[in-house]
Amino acid sequence: MAARTDPTGRTLVSDKELGQPRARLVYWIVLTLTTVLFTLAFVFPLYWMFASALKSPAEFAQPDPTLVPQSFHPETYKQAWTRLDIAHFFLNTVYYAIGGWLVQLVVDVAAAYALSKLRPMFGNVVLAMMLASLMLPASALLIPAYLTVVDVPIVHLNLLNTPWALWLPAAANAFNIYVLKRFFDQIPDDLLDQAAIDGAGRLRILWSVVLPLSRPVLAVISIFAIIAMWKDFLWPLLVLQDPDKQSLSVALSRLSGTAFVAPTDLMAGLAIASVPMIVVFLVFQRQILAGLSAGGLKG
Repeated sequence: MAARTDPTGRTLVSDKELGQPRARLVYWIVLTLTTVLFTLAFVFPLYWMFASALKSPAEFAQPDPTLVPQSFHPETYKQAWTRLDIAHFFLNTVYYAIGGWLVQLVVDVAAAYALSKLRPMFGNVVLAMMLASLMLPASALLIPAYLTVVDVPIVHLNLLNTPWALWLPAAANAFNIYVLKRFFDQIPDDLLDQAAIDGAGRLRILWSVVLPLSRPVLAVISIFAIIAMWKDFLWPLLVLQDPDKQSLSVALSRLSGTAFVAPTDLMAGLAIASVPMIVVFLVFQRQILAGLSAGGLKG
């Protein structure tokens, strides 16, 4: 009887080829080199940033950069925290990130739930238009978005220097809505029908049935929303013109042009600003991968 092949186990290199010593050696060499190169490409910039903050200003300004600091100055991080008032701008960024996450979660979950389970008229057209917006470069939307924030239609409010200038443009995220809708589509309608028979309304079904089953994908959307709000630079630079209300990335850019800030202080500030997102990725990397690949219920 011929041996059956498992289609789910197919790879670029077959098990038969890996059984040969020479092919296995070449495979592991290529795999190791690829892993090392990709790791260096992502890790080296972080190392350079953290190491540069430990150098003296004179060593940092040398025409021939040093890979390892010749003298270590860890006090630079403390000086940067004080001189750049990082605590104030750090709290600003945390406030903007948490608020943006809440607004995105409410808007995106409501839109995805409506498109997936309520099935409104022309819902597919609305979804197609949302996905089409992903094809537009972000820079092409800056001027229309800025004009909208300066004078909000109908209500005629100026949202500059307010958190809503950051939260509202990011609220309807087409990618998040698409991911949530795909997940909601896989939740059996029988569960929703049973809840409706028990007297639950649309909002109660969303809160008590859909959201508890969607925790994996909600975790992913939450992480993406917080990271996007934290690392955004160009849009906060345009709408947060008051120095006291700026986010950390914008404040560091503004302070980099002042005379009292040494370049090593700036590198230390950038390193401090990157630590929260590095921690978030290291802690939640499994949840990110699991949430993106998670389906609904089986059976």
